[in-house]
Amino acid sequence: MNTKIAPMDSCKPASNDIGCPPTNGFVSTIQGPGPAPAPASMADATLGRHIARRLVQIGVEDVFAVPGDFNLTLLDHLIAEPGLTLVGCCNELNAGYAADGYARARGVGACAVTFTVGGLSVLNAIAGAYSENLPIICIVGGPNSNDFGTNRILHHTIGLPDFSQELRCFQTAVVNNLEDAHEQIDTAISTALKESKPVYISISCNLSAIPHPTFSLEPVPFSLSPKLSNKSGLHAAVAAAAEFLNKAVKPVMVGGPKLRVSKAIDAFVELADASGFALSVMPSAKGYKFKRLKMYIQMTAQDVSTMLRCCQKSIIFLINNGGYTIEVEIHDGPYNVIKNWDYTGLVDAIDNGSGKCWTAKVHHEEELVEAIQTATGPKKNCLCFIEVIVHKDDTSKELLEWGSRVSAANSRPPNPQ
Repeated sequence: MNTKIAPMDSCKPASNDIGCPPTNGFVSTIQGPGPAPAPASMADATLGRHIARRLVQIGVEDVFAVPGDFNLTLLDHLIAEPGLTLVGCCNELNAGYAADGYARARGVGACAVTFTVGGLSVLNAIAGAYSENLPIICIVGGPNSNDFGTNRILHHTIGLPDFSQELRCFQTAVVNNLEDAHEQIDTAISTALKESKPVYISISCNLSAIPHPTFSLEPVPFSLSPKLSNKSGLHAAVAAAAEFLNKAVKPVMVGGPKLRVSKAIDAFVELADASGFALSVMPSAKGYKFKRLKMYIQMTAQDVSTMLRCCQKSIIFLINNGGYTIEVEIHDGPYNVIKNWDYTGLVDAIDNGSGKCWTAKVHHEEELVEAIQTATGPKKNCLCFIEVIVHKDDTSKELLEWGSRVSAANSRPPNPQ
């Protein structure tokens, strides 16, 4: 193979964007790509408006929310912020996944739910964001500040008087007094940006509307330490990788989620293009999250209604193979078959004749090409839903081999004691 890869001379941050270490290693305030809100007057210097302004300052323009008993006043204050739009979702898990997708596309996302019944529901989405290094601000309306320490048992809980069940699932900032709220909120948000991880902020339900002098202050400063490479180690790694790739017959470069955190996606793609290598970048950092949509549309279909209400013009492809084919190739059983829905009929029913949606069900390539042409042409101003019917055994040789290997690995007997 003639392609040659030369070692790099240096590794410099590309920009000072959120989550990208600036060249001087320091950011004086929480400041993102959005316009800086005007300083708050005392009338607007409430806890709720404070957290809303902080979200706008780091570049969040949309908060995905589900109302509940403990967060209603907080939602009022998020709505009152001119730079912020509240997107009401059908359930908390969907709100968390929407914030996940938003963070992939915009660098940071936010969701707002209610105490315990909402916080536990959003947990899977937040855990996924943690695994994939996505900064999400998860804001939860919590119990009244007067209820802490009283051993009262509240609704929306599982009967623990210390309200700890949900809190133990997250790394938390619990705001139940005004004196510390400014510092706690700013520190939590800066931690999300510095660590590229989700954070959880619980706001007592009776505090959101109360003003406090600290909410007129500038954000708490924080630093982003530059991630400097060990030059000798970097050159050695590049040389080893270059030697390995230059010997390969059909090299393929596969990038994972760490590329997003290090702002290296463009450089990775440029390297593959310059070298002529096949390229796979998973997951995409520039689009919303459609992870396992073909499996889990039955869990998340409700929020097609949210997309329609918000006049989204997306194209959704549902690959319908009738079940969990990837699990079938590992270990088959009746649990791998799901009840098939009329998915296009469901989306039409959700649209309810509003004219904001177009659906199609396709069975072969010619129909798929025609549907894509319609979705990108005459129906480009609609949300388009294309259901692609494939056979349940339509899979690749590689997947069959992979399933066999996983099955063998999973069924290994225990080691002798």
